[in-house]
Amino acid sequence: MSFSAIVVAAGEGLRAGPGEPKAWRRLGARPLVRWSVEGLLAAGADEVVVVVAAERLAAAGEALQGLERWRAVAGGQTRAQSVQAGLASLACPDEAMVLVHDAARPFVTASHVARLLAALETADGAVPALPVPDTLKRGESLVAETVSREGLWRAQTPQAFRRGRLGAAYGRWPAGEEPTDDAGVVERDGGRVAMVAGDPMLMKLTWPEDFLMAEQLAGGQRIVRTGFGLDAHRFGPGDAVILGGVRIAHDHGLIGHSDADAGLHALTDALLGAIAEGDIGQHFPPSDPQWKDASSDRFLVHAVGLAQAKGARLLSADLTLVCERPKIGPHREAMRARIAELLGLPIERVSVKATTTEGMGFTGREEGLMAQAVVSVETPA
Repeated sequence: MSFSAIVVAAGEGLRAGPGEPKAWRRLGARPLVRWSVEGLLAAGADEVVVVVAAERLAAAGEALQGLERWRAVAGGQTRAQSVQAGLASLACPDEAMVLVHDAARPFVTASHVARLLAALETADGAVPALPVPDTLKRGESLVAETVSREGLWRAQTPQAFRRGRLGAAYGRWPAGEEPTDDAGVVERDGGRVAMVAGDPMLMKLTWPEDFLMAEQLAGGQRIVRTGFGLDAHRFGPGDAVILGGVRIAHDHGLIGHSDADAGLHALTDALLGAIAEGDIGQHFPPSDPQWKDASSDRFLVHAVGLAQAKGARLLSADLTLVCERPKIGPHREAMRARIAELLGLPIERVSVKATTTEGMGFTGREEGLMAQAVVSVETPA
């Protein structure tokens, strides 16, 4: 089902201890906010609006580099104001389904989203909830009374609503009061809010020890996958070749249906292999005239988009070019920079190497050249 999402990441998170606001702290080597955005995109969100403090807009761009279908907006002084800022920024119509999620709950999955969207078909709102398992006490230093836990539930996020219904409920919320969650706003406005099965994995990171527990959980939530790609092209008439996205003057060109950039072709196949999405020929058939003389960076960017849609995060890329000529060394850094830009990776995670076959084979006879690539990604388990 089609849906949009708001990720609230504008708070300071002071209870998490000294340091950066918790949405920007690292969990498994990634900013906490990125986990939620990746999870919602992987679940099929059409758009994700990330609500941050005004001074964090640039930081959001760095934390979410390489992802698509998201944008950051400045939030307000309270969570309710931030949610309303997110609602105002959405591009979807009033009848669209919208999920509101806290950045501090990093382990959201497609199954959580599916349950909420299904419940929203017959209700004004939907929340994941867990029954309270512990005995409840009321008091300060001494117990004043034991409170029955019967019928009590722990509400989690994301919470689902129709955009217009939630916006209207906020518009009628009493000034000066701060709701504890968005479902409470719709409830007070007379709306029917359904409860769906919650999940202990939707834990909220509040205290320093929560981050320690989440680090252990994060290790079991993601796996590293590696793909291999290989491509070769003949030399033909021309005065330059395109390799690794860089034009290199040469006494021959490369023959191919596109621009024959064997380096980017190998990287594309390696990335497609890492996410089990076939090969470059399936996505860009050489029989299709629209790809005639096409720039190969389009192929690699397409593969990156497929990886992001699956919730994958690129880790590194290693490209080896096999040829006698042209010499790769003078162009190595330009290739690294271009590949890093296309993959959304820091340049230090991109390697470009070159070797020869000592005069042996088709590359040794300078009939053509070959490229081999290895790409590693981190994906949901």
